[in-house]
Amino acid sequence: QIRPDRQTLMWSATWPKEVQALARDFLNNAYQVHVGSLELRANVNIQQIVEVVTDYAKYDRLTYHLQNFNDGSKVIIFVETKKGCDQLTRSLRMQHFPARAMHGDKSQQERDETLSEFKLGRSPILIATDVAARGLDVKDVMLVVNFDMPTNIEDYIHRIGRTGRAGSKGISVSFFTEKSNKMAGELVNILTEAKQVIPPDLERLSMSQPSGGPGRMKYNRPSSSTTSSSFNPGSHHRF
Repeated sequence: QIRPDRQTLMWSATWPKEVQALARDFLNNAYQVHVGSLELRANVNIQQIVEVVTDYAKYDRLTYHLQNFNDGSKVIIFVETKKGCDQLTRSLRMQHFPARAMHGDKSQQERDETLSEFKLGRSPILIATDVAARGLDVKDVMLVVNFDMPTNIEDYIHRIGRTGRAGSKGISVSFFTEKSNKMAGELVNILTEAKQVIPPDLERLSMSQPSGGPGRMKYNRPSSSTTSSSFNPGSHHRF
């Protein structure tokens, strides 16, 4: 019962392959209007720090960075799974870090309460999965941590973009493990474009993958003081 001469509009903050496919399914002979370049780029106001480490070393590296932001600064930590989200939150709270978890198994009331506590600075460390954190807009986030790397470079850009908003400066720290080897080349490109420091191990790994296959490299070993952690379509108009 929808009029055949209707106008259909589609909006998206990003333009990944999945959204492009969705647009092709729903839109016919569409005009595309976008602001800025469609090339995948990171916010230049974000200092991107990438550490090539083992899973074993991630927790100690995380607490090291959090100790540098213990003045009440807002921090978002991204993890891969709901279980990992809860485990990491418990471990940090045992070390007296004011952390709270947000993931899909939490009720809407729990999510709203957690977000309110985070925005007010009462619990300035938010640990979240991608799905739970989607759509969050908190202006004064100082640090974003990829405790677990995302599965694609689009999500990496989306995650670190939670800091450095509205012209402010921000910092992102990403723990790059062997599991994410296939992302090395794309990550190096993003870092290069934003004039960021590229870790030698990451650069070597990216050059060892000319065909996109997994590479081998030596990962940084934790120091003897490190403790174990269980965390595992149409016309274009540009403005």
